[in-house]
Order: sequence, then C-alpha cells, then structure tokens
Amino acid sequence: MTDHSSNVFYRVHGRLLPVVDHAEGCWLVDTNGKRYLDASGGPVVVNLGYGVDSLIEAVCGQMKKCYYAHPTMFTNAPVEDLARKLASHAPSGISRFYFLTTGSEAIEASIKLARQIHIAYGRPEKFRLISRWKSYHGLSLGALSVTGRTGFRKPFAPMLMSVDHIAPPYCLRCFYGLTYPECNLQCARALEEVILNVGPETVSAFIAETVSGATIAAVPPPPGYWPLVRSICDRYHVLLILDEVMVGMGRTGRWFACEHYDLIPDIIALGKGISGGSLPLSAVGLQEKHYQQLDGGFTHGGTFSHHPVTASAGLATIRVLEDQDLVCRANKMGAILGNLLNSALKDSPFVAEVRGIGLLWGVELVQDKESLRPFPRALKVAERLWDHLFEQGIILYKSTSLAGNDGDALVIAPPFTIQESDMEVIVETLAKGINEVLGKPG
Repeated sequence: MTDHSSNVFYRVHGRLLPVVDHAEGCWLVDTNGKRYLDASGGPVVVNLGYGVDSLIEAVCGQMKKCYYAHPTMFTNAPVEDLARKLASHAPSGISRFYFLTTGSEAIEASIKLARQIHIAYGRPEKFRLISRWKSYHGLSLGALSVTGRTGFRKPFAPMLMSVDHIAPPYCLRCFYGLTYPECNLQCARALEEVILNVGPETVSAFIAETVSGATIAAVPPPPGYWPLVRSICDRYHVLLILDEVMVGMGRTGRWFACEHYDLIPDIIALGKGISGGSLPLSAVGLQEKHYQQLDGGFTHGGTFSHHPVTASAGLATIRVLEDQDLVCRANKMGAILGNLLNSALKDSPFVAEVRGIGLLWGVELVQDKESLRPFPRALKVAERLWDHLFEQGIILYKSTSLAGNDGDALVIAPPFTIQESDMEVIVETLAKGINEVLGKPG
C-alpha cells in the first residue's frame, strides 16, 4: 500500500505511516492526537528527550549569528567549544575531533584516517581492515564493507571492498559452540589468527562496536575480551577503531562505553546521541600522538563538516547531560529497567535472554528456550511484535537475523529522562505483547 498523493520516497514501503505532529519529553503525538511512548529513542538517538528548550535556543541563536562557514576558510566558536567539551570527557589521549554529519560518515572517515596514520608512520603497506560479523557500522559503501549484517550486504556484495570478519563476543550463540570462560575468549583470539594469516604488515585497523548494538540487540562483551583485543592490536601495530555511534555519549551509563573496560582506542566514532537527535552530527575522535604525525593533514572533507549550527546542537546536548547529571541517571535508570525486564520476562518460554548495560537493553526471542531454536525469519516475529506494541503506543527497536538468517529481538533504549513509572508501562506492555503475539501462530 502506497500513498499515491505523496512525492516522498519513503524508507518504509507497503504501509501508510502516521504523521507526527509534535513531541515532548519521552512522547510523540501524531496528527490524530495519538500518543506514543518512545522507548527506543528512535534508533537509539534521542537521549535528552524531546522539546529541550536550551538545545532549541542554542541552535536558533547560532542560526541568527552565522549558519554556515566553510571549514577550509574559517573555524567557529561552537566547533572549538564542542571539541574542548568532548576532550574533557573522552578516554585518555583522545583530544582531537573531526566533525561530520552521520555515523556512516564518521566510520568512513575513521577508515581513511587509519590508513593515513600508517602512511605517516612509514607503514604504507598497511591497508587491510578486520571487523566482526553481526555488526553494524552504516550503509555507505565503505561502512557497509566493515558491517557484518548479511542482509544489508547481500544486494551490494560485488561493490564492497574486501574486509575480513571475525566472530562477535556473543556468548549466547557462540560461533565456536564454546562456553565462557572455558572458551579462553576464542572470539578475541581469532583476531590474532586473522592478522597472522593475512600478514601483520598489511593490517591497518580492527573496527568494532564497544558494545554490540542493534544487530544482535545490546550484547556487552564478556570480561577480558577488550584487554585481550587491545593487546593483540598493540602487538601488530593495528589501530583500534571503536564504533560508539550508538553506545557513546552516556547511553551505557558512562560518557563513553569503553570506560567500562578501561579501554583506550586509537580512533573513536561518535554520532546519534551527540546532538540528542536534533540535527545530523557525528565526530571522529583521535589520539593526540597520531594527530601529531599527520603533518600533511587529513585528505578528507565535506561541505557540512565542522558545521557551526550542528556543533551548537552538540555543545548544548553535552551541557544538558552535564547540568542534569544525565549520564549518571542513565546508569541508575538502566539498572532499574534491567531489573524490571528480568523480573517480567525471566519465566517466558519465548525469551532466551534479557541483556544490556545502562539504558540499552535487548530481549532475544526464541521458539524454544532450552535449545535456543530461533523463529524462522519468514514468520517476521520481531516485526509482528513491534507492530502490536506500536499500536499500543509503545515504540521499541527491531533486531533480526541474530542466528544466521533467522532470529528476532527487540531493543529498549529510552531517553535518559525516562521516569520509572513509564518504564513499568513499557515492560508490562512488552510482556503482555509477547504472550499475545508469540502465543498464537503468525
């Protein structure tokens, strides 16, 4: 079904979408007056909630002062101040920030930056990338090449660059059929195996989400994973690129997810929550020691890079996070949300696992809990359950193809301003919806 009166090329085909009218707090309201509780922050992007006056005022104020200045000709105060703010919260040594518009752009820039860093160090033979299966890094061709979600890759496979992928730290469905900790972190040791097989002298970078996000629904890595990966990267002069587009900026209850693991990357990609969802903004953070090697600068750019208005949105977002102590609140409310989910769903025959960190939680759904047998993808379980919840006015985020091409999950990632009473409604509606939708045939 298509709205033939519209000229919009919609992202969703086959059904009419409600028209959003306004939003405030954690709620969106359509033109019919129906209210939706945004329990996923859109695609895990809205961290402050909607209608934040100080953010709106900052953007409007900058629009009046100067809404464009080309970054090869001028710098501007919002960009300078935002970089300074980010550096004050970033992992040790990450002190330079390159501003772009989307997460995919930040990943593309990170890949190119790693290559240029090696050239600057006199290692021009290093060009290969290693990533992980079941990962998501964006849909532009470079970002899609490192992405490990098969369904997104298949239509464009002939156009993608060659990238080696290893298993993710996904203990529930270990690629090796092993159990932690007896597995000896084989999923991390696989990185060294690939480096040695393709030749250490050729490997530029390993790129990974610090906490696996949408593709396998909020999976924190097991203890020991990141220290081992960091040591392998150091051993072979492989740069570590952390994708924190989804999990950075307080989402996990820390400013940066890597803080949970005492992990310091060479390059870090940020996006989504960096502007609270208000304007397209992303950033690439770089270690100062690598920046100092780039005497010739970075061969990269973009018309809307280092943009004063989007940077003003980012700066206002950080100030709200600081002034309202929302990163700590995300940690506190995340623990409450996790307890609510576990309590409500632990006995469900359709829930394989509830997992998460901070205000990022995943609920994986299965046909059989003991064997972890997934629902066939043809049944579209995640989509059916999502549609049911959406009709109830609860917005979650879908995750599919967790087990090969099959498997379903939902992600719960509300704004940091969420109230406990609203989380109770979310969990109660989800638990009831699982019984109503999965308890009957599709």
